[in-house]
Amino acid sequence: MDTGKPFLHAFFMDLEGCIKTFRYFAGWADKIQGKTIPTDNNVVCFTRHEPIGVCGAITPWNFPLLMLAWKLAPALCCGNTVVLKPAEQTPLTALYLGSLIKEVGFPPGVVNIVPGFGPTVGAAISSHPQINKIAFTGSTEVNPLLLLFETHRHFLEKLKYDFF
Repeated sequence: MDTGKPFLHAFFMDLEGCIKTFRYFAGWADKIQGKTIPTDNNVVCFTRHEPIGVCGAITPWNFPLLMLAWKLAPALCCGNTVVLKPAEQTPLTALYLGSLIKEVGFPPGVVNIVPGFGPTVGAAISSHPQINKIAFTGSTEVNPLLLLFETHRHFLEKLKYDFF
């Protein structure tokens, strides 16, 4: 990992948390399904869960592996694809995880890792019309820029923020 963390901290917190996160959501992958809801009339009422589509994920520098897992695992579990922008200070962690994802046989295009600077890559992800949901964890300094892009796109309800 490219954050300069002590090995034991990275191993027991980041790596262990990442493994637990992927295992947890892997367990949900075959349990997310629609339900038939009983009604009194001659009406059928049911729910159907569908993938959102393309999810954009922007992660911070301080927990690069764990934040990647927190964004990737639920999106993939629900059948979505992901365009991921790691923090510019920690791209190697994301790129290494991307090589592992490729190695285990994910189809091309399911997980897309795009390293770069926030004002260019982050802005492109946030404003792209084919990205249906944005998950962002980062500083409050970036918040106004993302809100501007989201308001312009008219789907603020599809935005998930985690600030620190």
